[in-house]
Amino acid sequence: MSQHGFRRWLSRYRYYGRSHEIRDPVRELFLFRKRLWLTGLAMLLMFGVLLGRSFYLQVVAHQQYQTQAENNRIAIVPVGPSRGTISDRNGVVLAQSFSAYTLELTPSRTGDLETTLAQLGELIEITPRDLRRFRRAMEESRNFNSLPLRTKLSDEEVAQFAAHKYRFPGVDIRARLYRQYPFGETVSHVLGYIGRINERDIEKLTKSGGLLNYKGTDHIGKTGIELSYEKNLHGIVGFEEVEVDALGRAVRSLTRVPPIPGDHLQLTIDLRLQNLAEQALGDSNGAVVAIDPNNGEVLAMASTPGYDPNLFVEGIDFANWERLNTSPDKPLLNRPLRGAYPPGSTIKPLLALGALISGKRTADYAFNDPGYFELPSGTGTLHRFRDDKVGGHGYVDMAKSIVQSCDTYYYILASETDIDDTARFMSQFGFGQKTGIDLEGEAIGVLASRAWKRERFSGPRYREEHRRWYLGDSISAGIGQGYNNFTPLQLAYATATLANDGVSYRPHLVKRIIDGSTGQTKDVLPEETRRLDLKPAHLAVIKKAMIDVNREGTASRIFKGAPYTSAGKTGTSQVFSLRGERYIESQVKRHLRDHAWFIAYAPAEKPIIAVAVLVENGGFGSRAAAPIARALFDYYLTGARPAVTPKPDENDVDWEE
Repeated sequence: MSQHGFRRWLSRYRYYGRSHEIRDPVRELFLFRKRLWLTGLAMLLMFGVLLGRSFYLQVVAHQQYQTQAENNRIAIVPVGPSRGTISDRNGVVLAQSFSAYTLELTPSRTGDLETTLAQLGELIEITPRDLRRFRRAMEESRNFNSLPLRTKLSDEEVAQFAAHKYRFPGVDIRARLYRQYPFGETVSHVLGYIGRINERDIEKLTKSGGLLNYKGTDHIGKTGIELSYEKNLHGIVGFEEVEVDALGRAVRSLTRVPPIPGDHLQLTIDLRLQNLAEQALGDSNGAVVAIDPNNGEVLAMASTPGYDPNLFVEGIDFANWERLNTSPDKPLLNRPLRGAYPPGSTIKPLLALGALISGKRTADYAFNDPGYFELPSGTGTLHRFRDDKVGGHGYVDMAKSIVQSCDTYYYILASETDIDDTARFMSQFGFGQKTGIDLEGEAIGVLASRAWKRERFSGPRYREEHRRWYLGDSISAGIGQGYNNFTPLQLAYATATLANDGVSYRPHLVKRIIDGSTGQTKDVLPEETRRLDLKPAHLAVIKKAMIDVNREGTASRIFKGAPYTSAGKTGTSQVFSLRGERYIESQVKRHLRDHAWFIAYAPAEKPIIAVAVLVENGGFGSRAAAPIARALFDYYLTGARPAVTPKPDENDVDWEE
């Protein structure tokens, strides 16, 4: 046998010999059966788990997972309501909504934001103003909110973007409702404006429980009627069930619960009267308030200069915001509502009425006016309070004190009347408190008294002498100067109360509310706020004197030839103290000149309109303010619209009051 063959034999021998030595058939069979049972048991357990899980999913949790599947397939889309319109008392639309296409972007879904913006700019015109507005909206909103980038797209721009939509994830075209104010600055302070909902608005809505009703809504009322009647104007949000594909794109609409549109508001404002008031004020800073004394309806409420509320709808740009906020003319200030000024001589009829009621004066009491009143000072010298007319007004009784606006008469009256008594009487006509008009942000002004002064100067930097009320304070208050500051609205309200024999109504700007869904009309009823116990004989004295102001007194030239009888009172209030010197208007800078006032009502026999006119730095009320009241009365009572508001010669001293 060869060596190679021997090795092969030896190898087989060793293999078979070793196998023969360790093989155990019984044990191997046992092990095989054991492994088979374990494998089968494992398989049964696995099938049991699968079967149990399948049973749980198909039977036990069927409803839950079916709902989740439906939610993945169906999206609930809120549908914002159409905001209600606002019109004047004659039905002229002052604020309305319209639909337009908007290019919107959701920052969290766009990836590289700057690249997306650049590419969109190549496709559709996006101005620097659009970008600034978008970035400001990003700062005020959450990253997952859909924000407008470009508004009011044309049909061509919509079609152009639709062809390239696939390139821009997170960018969509949406139909949005926009607010429009057709008359721009006219009635702007009354209407106010809407703006995008910001974090502060969300906090307020969350606290009030109204946040859910603003799903699908981007704007909310910020000022004016838009703010005060937000709940009426906004409406109730609806929703739509939309089937979506795997990418979240809408495939079809399944069900829809339509939104309930906001209510329509018809204001008490007469747009033509309002426009006339604003035109009559012209380039002057000022205010005009006209009220119907019989029901409190505000017929006109002008504040100049105004602003265009359309600037705020889509987010005002920085240049316009800076211009409006830094202008020394304060165009955003609602002067009738928030501007407080010394009332000047306009309060003399009320002070005279208070003197009649208290018994401090009778209608026949008279004295010879020297043209000044002297008050002893603490140093033993006499402090002289001058009348506006050098040499005085001669023999003056109560009627003449009003007709010729004699300051000396009221210096003396104030020196004999406790300031707290005066404050209590004046408060009955609404001074030092809100009138309750249906606008937010009304100022209360200042009705001075001992308690007011002590509170005003209560800080640690003031001494006791600052808190003490002095007789000189009363004398200044006696001619509408000093600490007292009233709003034009308060003066109009007081004038209306006087014209209506002591019966006053809460001023209001909304005449009726029309349901946006049903068309049902709800009238805003007059709300009587107070009824003063005034003697007809006392009222007759004051009213006769105010009629004579327009017949033969300080406003007689303005109302000459009027086809109706009116009653009024001129007033001039100082912007700064003259310290005893005589006021010469031509020698005073424009912004330091006196404010011009005029209050009036007509027809005197049965008043249907009462007005308060303020012209800042206008000088004499008879010259700057009374002509505006005449223009309003002519239009409202006769339908006439004067082409030119009459103004007398500025150098004619007979116009002083």
